[in-house]
Amino acid sequence: MKVEQISVFLENKPGSLEHATRVLKENKINIRTLSLAETVDFGILRLIVNDVEKTNKVLKDAGFRVSKTVVVAVEVPDQPGGLHSIMEVLTLEAINVEYLYAFVEKSGQNAVIIFRFDDPEKAIDVLLKHKFTVVPGAQLYEF
Repeated sequence: MKVEQISVFLENKPGSLEHATRVLKENKINIRTLSLAETVDFGILRLIVNDVEKTNKVLKDAGFRVSKTVVVAVEVPDQPGGLHSIMEVLTLEAINVEYLYAFVEKSGQNAVIIFRFDDPEKAIDVLLKHKFTVVPGAQLYEF
């Protein structure tokens, strides 16, 4: 039920993101979803890709600092209140969300929210107990 995410640390300068995406393109790696956050000195590119191990290797070989992180993907209706329904349960169960990002495959259907929890096992148990759909990594990599 967990998903492996690749985090890439990028220098905060022109061309850094292009270099990373070029390496992925040249190695035929498909990005399923991504998030880019920045600080003063560097950015963190978070990726869900079709081939985690290959991505980890080719980016490291290209000189990037890369790490793998466990995240949890949860499917919710693409409508007002979809995210809130999850947050309400997580708050009641004292589950901390470190960060999240989302994507919609087709508008009006379901959204997939990627969560980073401080305790992913507990979060998955709580989400399943409350009848939320937790998307397995293998399914997400193929979306």
